[in-house]
Amino acid sequence: MNLIKLQDELANDEGIKYETYYCSLGHLTGGIGHLITEWDTEYYDQPVGTKVPNEQVNDWFERDIKTTINDCNLLFSQFDNLPEEIQHVLANMCFQLGRPRLSKFKNMIAAVHDLDWERMADEMEDSNWFRQTPERAKRLITRVDRQFARESIA
Repeated sequence: MNLIKLQDELANDEGIKYETYYCSLGHLTGGIGHLITEWDTEYYDQPVGTKVPNEQVNDWFERDIKTTINDCNLLFSQFDNLPEEIQHVLANMCFQLGRPRLSKFKNMIAAVHDLDWERMADEMEDSNWFRQTPERAKRLITRVDRQFARESIA
């Protein structure tokens, strides 16, 4: 997997904020979509709008990417052997949703295990996630559809 490309994709989808803010679900967040928890002691009890230095944003992002890849390997037994485009889509979803929420996509996960990209795309669309973040979801589904089209032609 091209980690630089994944980082660029996530930074574009998440945006970068050098302060704390509430995400669309009302959770305290900072940097590049980093969910601030009690482990982030310096920022956890601070008001929204607290400045976050570039070094902290980069540290969070690096740790969150590692967690995302580890989580994808836990959810998808053959993650490292999947087509790179599918890996990027799954990592993007996992970064956004987190493993607990992504693990609820049972039918999509089954489609990935079956290497059925058309069904994967259908299951992505048939979700609350699609309705909550339609633009991002449509972009990711288009990438899965392109993978299906490439394999259908081959």
